[in-house]
Amino acid sequence: MKQKILCVVGTRPEAIKMAPVINLLKQQEWVDCRVLATAQHRQMLDQVLDVFDITPDIDLNIMRPNQTLPELTARLLLELDQVLAAETPAAVLAQGDTTTVMAVAMACFYRRIPFGHIEAGLRTGDMSNPFPEEMNRVVAGNLARWHFAPTEGSRANLLRESFAAEAIHMTGNTVIDALLDVVDRCGPSPYTPAAGRRLILMTSHRRENFGAPFEEVCRAVRDLVDRNPDVELLYPVHPNPNVRDTAHRMLGGHDRIKLCDPLDYLPFVAAMKQAYFILSDSGGVQEEAPALGKPVLVLRHETERPEAVQEGVVRLVGTNYDHIITTAQRLLDDKQEYAAMAKGVSPYGDGKASERIVQILRATLS
Repeated sequence: MKQKILCVVGTRPEAIKMAPVINLLKQQEWVDCRVLATAQHRQMLDQVLDVFDITPDIDLNIMRPNQTLPELTARLLLELDQVLAAETPAAVLAQGDTTTVMAVAMACFYRRIPFGHIEAGLRTGDMSNPFPEEMNRVVAGNLARWHFAPTEGSRANLLRESFAAEAIHMTGNTVIDALLDVVDRCGPSPYTPAAGRRLILMTSHRRENFGAPFEEVCRAVRDLVDRNPDVELLYPVHPNPNVRDTAHRMLGGHDRIKLCDPLDYLPFVAAMKQAYFILSDSGGVQEEAPALGKPVLVLRHETERPEAVQEGVVRLVGTNYDHIITTAQRLLDDKQEYAAMAKGVSPYGDGKASERIVQILRATLS
């Protein structure tokens, strides 16, 4: 008898990291793999699912304009509970630290359905940073039956929190599985700098940086481009008005700054490959870019992904104007400094995380 496993995705990063697991589960004779999309991010989710040829079996289409976190959480819990009652899966899987993941873990707990947390054990130790992601992953972790930890550091975090060692499995991060799947088929970059110029790629969308911190980032970035005539900046701007409006007001109208809509996954990988270095507050970029040999300056004061910092390929610059300018300028001016960060290490996995997760589930369920 096949075991029904329900895989839940809500946002673009979740879809990227869940796709290798979903596609591998669909190949297993012992699994009836079902996919539920909450569509916490509608358009950005759909294009990733298309890349990996995944069609949701259930689509909650939960996204609403200007929704608050309480509204989103309440609707997710109610609708997820109805799905679980109808589907009665043997297990449910979700990835990461979004509101979708927290709600899935809670809904499974109420229905007494085993929940597997992919990318478990990431911690900053600060419930306000990142917000609300740190709380989301702590809640999900406390309700999980399986903790699929991406690194030894995340496994150690879970052990310190007194989770049972036999429930924690160090698998690597599935984002590397996904990256290796697409890196050779992503095509040319959607934006090529002029001859003799270096491209800086930027992403920024974190809720805790809204307002004055993000304005400080934009001021630093514009001045950095002004100071370096051989530099161009590409910034795919997140659609949230708190990001979009400030970005266009402070960075728009510059002939060497390109603001565009969020890039689909394949063009974004191509842009990462073309970049000289990357400025980002994204968790996924901290994992992907080092594997491509691209230095990352993280626009946050803390990270739940310390492994790349320890390897010297990622640095925290926060949202401080002087720190951003100084660190970025050093990378542009000092070839040895740049080479030390562009050495192409991948502390987050070997591309086989999905295989390990499926093997663990089979040993437990079948």
